[in-house]
Amino acid sequence: MGTLINADNTWALWTILVGIAAVSIYLEQTYKWASKVTGAIIGLIIAMVLANFKVIPTDAPTYDAVWGYVVPLGIPLLLFNANIKKIWRESGRIMIIFLLSSIGTLLGTFVSFMLLRNHIPDLYKMAAMMTGSYIGGGVNFAAMAESFGTSGDWISALTVADNLLMAVYFFVLLAIPSISFFQKKFKHPHMDEVEGNVDTAEGETLAAKYWGRKEISLKDIAFAVSISFAIVWVSTELASILGRVIPTGNFIYNLFNGFLGNKYLLITTFTMLLATYMPNFMSSIHGAQEIGTFLIYIFLVVIGVPASLQLILTRSPLLLVFTGIIVLVNMIVTLLLGKLFKFNLEEILLASNANIGGPTTAVAMAIAKGWNKLIGPIMLAGVFGYIIGNYLGIFMGNLLQYL
Repeated sequence: MGTLINADNTWALWTILVGIAAVSIYLEQTYKWASKVTGAIIGLIIAMVLANFKVIPTDAPTYDAVWGYVVPLGIPLLLFNANIKKIWRESGRIMIIFLLSSIGTLLGTFVSFMLLRNHIPDLYKMAAMMTGSYIGGGVNFAAMAESFGTSGDWISALTVADNLLMAVYFFVLLAIPSISFFQKKFKHPHMDEVEGNVDTAEGETLAAKYWGRKEISLKDIAFAVSISFAIVWVSTELASILGRVIPTGNFIYNLFNGFLGNKYLLITTFTMLLATYMPNFMSSIHGAQEIGTFLIYIFLVVIGVPASLQLILTRSPLLLVFTGIIVLVNMIVTLLLGKLFKFNLEEILLASNANIGGPTTAVAMAIAKGWNKLIGPIMLAGVFGYIIGNYLGIFMGNLLQYL
């Protein structure tokens, strides 16, 4: 099947991938409708359209380079501020409800897997991906997809189903504070304090406000990129050695091999240790989060490339049920445990948001609702989700694989 751009036209394909990512970010930060859709899904859809209309190939060495190099480099860049001591000290209370919400995600994934495992092939792989993604974020989704070797068609269908569900769920989370039932059942001091949403410049979206211009130097870029390369290199070499040394053959051995022989877990661990024990140095490097996020946007574009519209229409409904069960259980467990341990409604909703959507969407919600005192804590709690997402994703994938 011929395409307008051949698979070996590397420069053209890189231009398209990076260009789509840039356009998606521009639209998200410029237009309110795009901010609601999110740049991630916009980029994925554009790539799907180009692939299905035979403009670009569905398989190419360029895409393999994104999986093999862009994704691993994006992980440490997004974790430069993952100081475990600071996260716990500054957001201990909201961290607790975030961890309780994570229990809801784990329980939801287990229940959903048991209900649908006979209907979706290799569902344990997607269970690992959604555990990592819902507790962490897109970077964990990418890591779990690569770790378990999930096929591109299923990844694309799962991404579409997940993003469709997330759009609905975020609207639900935004609506809950105005529902009288929840106002009567939960404390809501931040809602009482706030009279309106946070002020933004005319026409400015929440994404544009969050990703506002920051001071950055050439040294920042040099340090951020070089440190990330070093972390990925050391982690890849060590994971390869441990993967060969640690035996397999039973559940315990397989579990240890899956943990210690996984480069993404080592990347996460090494970056976390640097951020915790060299906090001043790591936090002084500006721009790491921006560079890492842009790399993940490129990955999201690549996810849309192999997406056959026919496969998405036939597979996404089942995956929508799969992800829907996870989200529903997460919401119920988070509300029940939050009520039991006397958390505020705002803390509960942001914790569920950070679990399912990640720290940036939770921060966007806090900004939109004017809960300014919770912006910093929920961001730190969400970043902590990036750290534990890979651990729990691999644990869940390995556990369910042998059930």
